Amino acid sequence: MTASLHWKGDCIGIYFNPGNSGFQRIVNSEYVDKTGLISRINESVNTVNNLICISRPRRFGKSYAAQMLCAYYDCSCDSHSLFDDKEIAGTEGYLAHLNQYHVLNLDITAFLSEAQRKGIPQQALRYVIKFAYIAAMGQYLKVEELPSGKGIADVVYLPKRKTMLPAMIVELKWDTPSEGAIRQIKDRNYPAVLQDYGGEIVMVGINYHSKTKSHICEIGRI
Repeated sequence: MTASLHWKGDCIGIYFNPGNSGFQRIVNSEYVDKTGLISRINESVNTVNNLICISRPRRFGKSYAAQMLCAYYDCSCDSHSLFDDKEIAGTEGYLAHLNQYHVLNLDITAFLSEAQRKGIPQQALRYVIKFAYIAAMGQYLKVEELPSGKGIADVVYLPKRKTMLPAMIVELKWDTPSEGAIRQIKDRNYPAVLQDYGGEIVMVGINYHSKTKSHICEIGRI
């Protein structure tokens, strides 16, 4: 089973259960076995340490690692032939987790690049924030285009009850300095909508540079 996100009738990517074809192409090339990483992730399944960030410098194999993880965990395909001769096959839990889960794969850089090509970059950045909300649904209520002060805040995250998390006001920019987003939040008094909120309020300005395909995030507190 696969699910696609569409804009203007054109498919811009498959995100749900993408299969193993991407990793198959990698293995068919000059592949260096890095499947040992999978065993570290297997160890965290069903534990309190199940949120993992894999960070590497640009051009150091993050996309390859993502394709590998998709191929290993995706329950919509059979990846035995891709992993049975790899390092991961000799570890405990190899078969217990192989192709046993639904996978949501989001390539944010490709997502934004395609949106820019189609002429809808600002809307793409907003969808990135929507996808990020998946990880925070248990802690936050998300409100978009919220009228406040002298304008409309792009996105506001309101903490749910019984949490110590801050409220967040997010302003999105494209090829514009991220500090300008923070200044806009202040100048237009977007925090006014949260005047009765007794907790901490965080301002978040996010800018995407289309030429360098990089993000800059500026954070301020009120």
